[in-house]
Amino acid sequence: MTPDKAQLEARLHYPLGAALPAPGGTLAVAPGIRWIRMALPFALDHINLWLLRDTLDGMEGWTVVDTCIAHDASRAQWETLFLQALDGLPVLRVIVTHMHPDHIGLAAWVCERWTTATHECRLWISATDYNAACIGSRSTTGFGGEGAARFFAAHGMTDPASLEQIRGRASYYPSLVPAVPTQYRRLMDGLTLSIGGRDWHCISGYGHAPEHIALHCPEAGVLISGDMVLPRISTNVSVYDVEPEGDALTLFLDSLDKFRPLPADTLVLPSHGKPFTGLHERIDQLHQHHRDRLDEVLAACRERPCSATDIIPIMFPRPLDLHQTTFAMGEAVAHLHRLWFDGRLTRERDAAGIWRFAAA
Repeated sequence: MTPDKAQLEARLHYPLGAALPAPGGTLAVAPGIRWIRMALPFALDHINLWLLRDTLDGMEGWTVVDTCIAHDASRAQWETLFLQALDGLPVLRVIVTHMHPDHIGLAAWVCERWTTATHECRLWISATDYNAACIGSRSTTGFGGEGAARFFAAHGMTDPASLEQIRGRASYYPSLVPAVPTQYRRLMDGLTLSIGGRDWHCISGYGHAPEHIALHCPEAGVLISGDMVLPRISTNVSVYDVEPEGDALTLFLDSLDKFRPLPADTLVLPSHGKPFTGLHERIDQLHQHHRDRLDEVLAACRERPCSATDIIPIMFPRPLDLHQTTFAMGEAVAHLHRLWFDGRLTRERDAAGIWRFAAA
C-alpha cells in the first residue's frame, strides 16, 4: 500500500517543531538566518521568506530572499519588519529564487525602498527568470488570457464559462507583479556568493520555473530550496501555453537529483511548509509520487484516449477552484507529455481539435 501524506511526512524531521514566526516577526533558524512567514490569499496560504545577515560593499545589513506578492497586507508586514526585525540595519540586496509572483512580487518595491544615494539595493536572480518576469509583468502570456484559453481548449476544456474565466485572468501576473527592477545581478548554476562571510552555492532547477535558483551553504548546513523541494506538498510542475510542447516533468525530476550530493543532515528551508531535515528521503518520496501519477495516467490512457481535462480528476480527485484548475491542467499536460516523450503514449488531435493521448 502506498503511504499516505501523513506517513510520508513522519519520515521527515522538523527541528523547530510546531514553531512559526509571528506575523510581522521573524524566527531564527540558524546563526544569521531568520525566517519570515507571510500570508497568501490562495489555497496555498503562505510563503516563507528569509533574512540573511550580510556585509556588502563594506556595509552591514541583510540580504532578503524572496518577497511575497504585491499587495497591501504584505507591504504592511514588510514595513513592520523593517522597523522591528532588522536590528536597525538596512536591506543590502534582494535574492529571488524564481519568477513566480509570491517570490518576486515585491522585489521592485523592496529594492527601491532600500536604495540610497550611496548604495543600490540590487535584485539578484537568474537571467531566464528575470526576463520571464519582465515579460510577464508587461503582458498577458502564461497564466491567463486568450492564449491560455486556446491552450486549455486544445487540451479538452470545453466549458464556455470556464474558458471565459481563463480569458479574464489576462492581468493575473501583472496584478501580483506590477513592476520588476530595471537592473539585476545574474545568478546561475555553480556560482558562489559570499553572504555574511559564508559561501552559498547556487543550484539551478528546471520544470517548476524557467531557471530556479536554490542556495546551499555548506558551512551552515543549510539549503534554501525555494519551491524545488517542499516537505508536505509536491511542487507544481506544469506545461504552459507559451511552451506548449514542453517536457517540464523530465526537467524537474532531473533537477531534483542535483540535490542528492548534499549532506543527509542538511537543514532545508522551503518556500512552503516548515524547515526540515530528511532531504534524501524527500527526494525519493517526490520521485515515487510522480511515478505513481504516471502509472495512473498511463492506465487511464490504456482504457481510452484521454485529454488533459480527462486526467485532472484522476490526478486530483477533489473539488478545485479556478486557480487550482489552472495548475492542475498544467500538471496533467506535464505528465501526459512525459509519457508521450518516453514513447509510452501517442498524441493525436481529434475532430474537435482536442489533443488525445493513447497507449502506444
